[in-house]
Amino acid sequence: MKVQIITPDKTLFDGEARLVQLPGLDGSFELLENHAPIIAALKKGSVKIKTGNDKEQFFEIESGVVEVIKNKVLILAE
Repeated sequence: MKVQIITPDKTLFDGEARLVQLPGLDGSFELLENHAPIIAALKKGSVKIKTGNDKEQFFEIESGVVEVIKNKVLILAE
């Protein structure tokens, strides 16, 4: 699935991933390919992205929102 992490200053990540783990307001949750459409608020924490070759990347955020639609994950973060 296509994943973008965008802050007011720059784009932190723009690429393909097979798993995204996010710090939701009610707890951590994960997104996989073909996830149902969702919009959720995010709290301070770490965003984990696992790419196709099982490489993991972590990005620290203060807050934000995530939108998932048609295998595209858009994270607007601070």
